[in-house]
This record gives sequence, structure tokens and C-alpha cells, in this order.
Amino acid sequence: MDYQDFFKIKDDWNIKIEELKDEQLVHYGSNLLCGNGYLGYRGTLEEWGKDEYQACVITDTYDMADGKWRELSNSPNALFTEVKIGGEKLGDYPDEDLMTTELDFDYKYGVFKRNSRAKNSTAEIVSERFASYDNLHLIANKYQLNNLEENKVEIRLGIKGDIWDLNGSHLENFSGEYDSEKNILYLKANTVEKNIDLITALSFDFKKGDIESLKVENEEKSIYLLLKIKPENKVVKFERNMLVYSSNDLKNPLEKAVEAAVEATAEGYQQLKQEHQHVWDKKWELMDIKIAGNQLDQLAVHFNLYHNVIATPAHSEYLPIGARGLSCQAYQGAAFWDQEIFNLPMFLFTETKTAKNILKYRYHTLDGARKKAKDLGYDGAFYAWISGKSGQELCPSFFFKDVISGRKIRNHFNDWQIHVSPDISYTIWKYYIATDDLDFVVDYGSEILFEVARFLHSRVHYNQYKDQYEIIRLLGPDEYHENVDNNAFTNYQTRYALKKALYFYYKMENEYPEKLKALKEKIDLQEKEVTAWQEIAERIYLPEPDENMLIEQFDGYFDLEDTTAEVLEERLIDKQEYWGWPNGVAVFTQVIKQADVIQLFTMHDIFSEEVLAANYDYYEPRTQHGSSLSPSQYAIVAARLGRAEEAYDYFEASAFIDLMSTNKAVSGGTFIGGVHTAAAGGIWQLIVNGFAGMNINRKGLSFMPILPEEWDSVEFKLNYKANKLKIKLSSDSFTVQASASNKTSVEFKVEDKHYKAAAGEEVNIKI
Repeated sequence: MDYQDFFKIKDDWNIKIEELKDEQLVHYGSNLLCGNGYLGYRGTLEEWGKDEYQACVITDTYDMADGKWRELSNSPNALFTEVKIGGEKLGDYPDEDLMTTELDFDYKYGVFKRNSRAKNSTAEIVSERFASYDNLHLIANKYQLNNLEENKVEIRLGIKGDIWDLNGSHLENFSGEYDSEKNILYLKANTVEKNIDLITALSFDFKKGDIESLKVENEEKSIYLLLKIKPENKVVKFERNMLVYSSNDLKNPLEKAVEAAVEATAEGYQQLKQEHQHVWDKKWELMDIKIAGNQLDQLAVHFNLYHNVIATPAHSEYLPIGARGLSCQAYQGAAFWDQEIFNLPMFLFTETKTAKNILKYRYHTLDGARKKAKDLGYDGAFYAWISGKSGQELCPSFFFKDVISGRKIRNHFNDWQIHVSPDISYTIWKYYIATDDLDFVVDYGSEILFEVARFLHSRVHYNQYKDQYEIIRLLGPDEYHENVDNNAFTNYQTRYALKKALYFYYKMENEYPEKLKALKEKIDLQEKEVTAWQEIAERIYLPEPDENMLIEQFDGYFDLEDTTAEVLEERLIDKQEYWGWPNGVAVFTQVIKQADVIQLFTMHDIFSEEVLAANYDYYEPRTQHGSSLSPSQYAIVAARLGRAEEAYDYFEASAFIDLMSTNKAVSGGTFIGGVHTAAAGGIWQLIVNGFAGMNINRKGLSFMPILPEEWDSVEFKLNYKANKLKIKLSSDSFTVQASASNKTSVEFKVEDKHYKAAAGEEVNIKI
């Protein structure tokens, strides 16, 4: 597959799409997304609507309109534009051969540009926009018509409320107004379930062209201005600002939206853009990864880092990272285990406050996790598989449908996939050893750790015949195999979570006895529970490597039919079939959806290289990689095994999942398109934990670097225990440069040799 079939490279940060393809409209919208963690405006043309997947997803607007799916709402589109020149429509509409369009996108600053040229005249449309990081509620746009041969120009601009929604219309009670004095349009609506007020405002300022007449058009869900414009030197140019506020943001969103719209017009597009770029410059100073010797890979890395950033609501500690970010409503704008295991690590070692906010979100949603556990007959905190603002389970019991019979499929993501809870405990520990932020653990993390341990205590089963604790009826990372016993990944994660809960229990008992006492009283934690955690941690069954060094993914896995994904493809009756439980083609075979035992290896450095190699070689050909999470994890293990080129192959598979649209947008009859934010976060891990071989544990920081031959070098920065490091890896050297502002020296290992970098020191190591 050639990347030039999808885009052209302008430079390390910018892509160009020279010709629009109708079959790629879904992917353009997601890949060319302007976003900032509060909103995401899809990469669509101003004249497009819901048939072209135009949408602007707004965070903290969860709503259920169809009785099944609770998802984020889309705001009305305040950038909607229709143009007529001499009475003839001007625009690039699918299935209408009126214009040719070229798109540019800048992943350094999230700037979308379009240039459309008419086929039957000299007229062109040039437009540029960005979602501001200086004011998260703002999308700024400049729009220009050039080379106009006619003086009769009609522009219909306004706020269109008839928008694309995946699962029902989320807005009702539309009411629009035009304030002629302030030159502002606004549209009020509210969500159908929670009655959240959503205000979309539009301000505009014509820079070239005279408004000869203006007419207000109110429709049921929209408000427009019909403008007749006299061009200036064959040009019409205006700037405009789209502002979105909800009643979940503040008490009077309408007043604030109008005020912000007035302020944005006064500042002007260029000033707004400079302020926005300044915020991005500070982010990239921390987060950028520089690759020398391969511009395509550099661009792909920037694409993925950008999308991991804009998917994350860094402004709030009460909101999750959606599995598709804000690129569309798929997966409900909600958190999965992806959030902690794939998205968070980049922030943990760069923008640490954001990592803390992500974990605080899990603290604030403890009540939702407690409710789920109680509803299912367990104790403690069983975190939602799909978690929105409240933390209550959003995952429906019937996620997919059988595309052959049309019947619903009962999946058990929401009750058997329990590893999400210990995954959060795992991440709290990683946060602690990377930051030394014990206050966070004492004030927030400990309650999560204890409640997760409590849940695991209630979920395990004691096998009296084998004198061990087991976990039955599970669903591990490999989602094709449900109702399995003793999934290795889940069992190891369970022991880990119990041990970390015990560690902080006794640490608080020694160092923070009063806070421990208060917490025990708050959650009614008994000593006998803590004793039980210790017993389970010591006696839980952990699948060990067998005589062939293999770890069985779950009980009975090796007894299943041994075949490959390619063989199963031939068995499909319909290409859209779901492969998993209860009757998919993979269920009774060893073909797995994604990394499972391999996922265990990327998170726990406790197995020998011989075990890693044996399991990599066994599971790799049996893995379909039906999840975007999978390739990056195989890459990390391949790199640890010294297999740089295999790791690089998986880098390509992971880095281009969205850029080259390699994953399906529909599975089992359910739309799952949009940006794969976990894959985006996984690219950071793949490079830092894979090629640079970074690992942290209680012993400290270490590296086992290996560079693919396709790159000359790779460079990135780390924030480790409040010390900043710049790392550079080339084919024969590894350099660690400590910031002059560091308060202490940083000790680390490279290939098992110990080093120390004092503040301002550069350590160069031959490899």
C-alpha cells in the first residue's frame, strides 16, 4: 500500500491531499480533525453536511437519544456556508463535478486548509481554520472567494442544526437569534435526556467585499444569514468565529458565548492564531519526537502525537479520553482501559499534570465503579468497560449484531472484562514511581487501590482441590475469546494490583496513620480484608511457562483448533461478520484478536528473554491484529528481543492505521470509525519503550536501545521525577542530556551499565 494513494508529504508536520475521494470522506473527517480536548471539528468542507459526516463533537455532553447508546453530542455547525456566483452554486459537493479541491493539514498547530477551484470558471474558495488551544470553546476561520468574474455574489452562512449523529438526534428545542448590533448569530438547543443547554454562536467580519443586503432565515433547527455581496477587486474575504458553550461549562452559556464571540472578532484571526500557536509551541517543547532520516515516519509520528494530545481533555480532571477522542461519536466519547495503558504514558513523562488529571478522573468516578460492582454482586470498585463522566457503565450488553441473521449478539465486555480495574491500579503505581508524588497516592490513589483490591477479593474463586485462587468466566485483552478461565494477563494484573494496595496500606500505616484511619472509616475497610488481599496475592494461580517456555493465554487455549487468521477469512459468509463470542469464526480456534500474553510482557518485565522469544514466536502468527492496540505492543516486545526490523514493521502497521485508513469503519454492524487514539498513544510507547527500551521500576530508570536501519536517529524528552532529560539514539550511540534546571542528578542504566547525569551534563554512551 502506497501512502501517496492517500496523501502527499509537504514537510515533517504537513500533509496534502491533492484530490478528494468519496470513499475516503469518513477518514478525511477524522484524520484532518481540528481539536483541543474540549471539541473536535471534523475535516470537512464548509458546504458539507451530515451526508458527508460533518460534525463537531463536544465533550461533557453525554446524552442518550435512542434508548441504547449514551454518547457525546455534536454541536450545530456554525461554519456552514453556501455560495452562489451569478445564481450558480459554487462548492465541491460529492457527485457534482463543480470543483477540484486540495486539502492541507498542519499537525504542529492543527490547522486545516482547503483550496477549491471551479471547473467552469476562474473562481476559487480558500479557507483555513483551527480549534483554539488558547480558548477551548473557539474555532476560528478565515474564508475567501478569489477570481470572481461576476459581481452578483450570494453567501448563505449561519448555524446549521441538522447534523450527523450516530445514534439518534441529541438536540431539541432549537431557538436562533441574530444580534445585528453585535453582528452575532446564536442557536440555542438542549440535549434530549439530560436537558443540557448547548449554545453555538457565530461572529463574522468582512475584510473584502461590501454587504449590499442581509436577510435572516430561521428554520426549525437552524439560523442563517442570506448575504448579497459586492466583491472588491474580484475578491470576497471574511473572518468568523464559532463559539460553543454548554450549561455543564458554566451557568449562563449564552451570555459567555456572545461575549467570547465579540472578543474573538475584535482580536482578529491572525492574533487568535498566534495565541493558539504559542500554546502548541509549549506542548511540543515537551512532547515532540524527532526522527532523522525518514520524513514519512516523522510525519506519521507527528500525526499520532497530535491526535493523542487533542483527544485528551487536559483542562479537566472530571472527563475521560474517548477511544475515538472527539473525532466522532463512535465508542461514545468514553474511556476504556486504553486511557491508562495507551494514552496516559506519554503525558506521564512529558505533561505530568495531565497524567494526574487522567487518574483523578478515575477517583471522581469511583462511585460509578462501586455501583457497577454492587449491581453485579461484588464489592469494591469494578470500573466501567466504557466510562463516561459519571463512571457508570455505558457499554451495552448487545454491542454487535449477527450480520447474517440480523440478531443481536450478547457480548460480555461489561461484566467479564474485569482487567480494567487492576489496569488502573497498575497505572497508579507507574505514576508514583515516575513522579515520587506520594501525596497524590495518599489523597486519591489509595482509595482507588483499596476499592479495586476489594473488588478483586470478591471476584476470585478459591479452588480447594488445588489450594489456589483462580479467576473464572473472564474476557482478557483478546476480545474474541469470552467466558474463559484464568486469563494469564488478568491473573498477573490481579496479583500486581493486590500487592500495590498492600504496599500503600502499610506505607500509610507507617507514615500517614491518621489519613489511613480516616480512609478506613470512610470506606469501612476492615483488617480482615487486608489479610485476605495478602493471602490471595500469595496464592493466586499464575500461568507459568511450560516445557516449551510458553504461557497459556487461558485454561484450555492450547486445546483449541490451531489455525491462522487467513484461514478464518475464507470461512466468513459475510465480510462484516464479528469474529468473536459466541459463534464467530475465531471462538473455537487459537486465532486471537490482539496482543494478550504479549500485552503482559510489555507491562511486566519479569520474564526471561527466552520466554519472551518463545511466546512472541508462538502468538505472533496467531494474532489477527483486529484491534489497533495490538501492533505497538508486538513492536515493543520485538525491540526488546533485538529484532529491530520486525519492530519497525509493526511500527508501520501501527503508525499508519489512520493515516492510510487500514482499519475497518464498521464491525458486526456497528460503526467504529474515527481516530484510534490508543494507537496514537501507543506510538509514543513504541518509540520510547520499544526502540529506546525505556523501563522504570523501583530500581530506577533503564534503557535497552535499538534503532531500526530506516532511521538515522530518534530524539525525545522525558520528565522523570521532576527532572528533565533529552534522549538521543543513533545507530552507535545513546545520549542523555540533563537539563540545567534539574534539582538533582539522575541515575539510569543503559544495557545494564550504571550512569549518572548531573544538572546540565550530557552523557554519551557507545552502543
